[in-house]
Amino acid sequence: MYLNIGSDMAVRDKSIIGIFDMDNTSTSRRTREFLAKAEKEGQVVPCDDLPKSFVLTAEYGLDRIYLTALSSSTLEKRIK
Repeated sequence: MYLNIGSDMAVRDKSIIGIFDMDNTSTSRRTREFLAKAEKEGQVVPCDDLPKSFVLTAEYGLDRIYLTALSSSTLEKRIK
């Protein structure tokens, strides 16, 4: 099954490690460092609008972070 994360993008639900709210998690220094490092390594897939959350995935040995304009609660409802 796939989860539609907006901007005509979808990820496999089995590859999802976590769905995180951008406002709550970006206050942590470690999260900001993690996102900055992932962006430098080309692991971040941006969205068209201002991101409200991000989805961390791992599949086939590749880690990806998808920024999405959808809230984490909306994504949680879609995955259930």
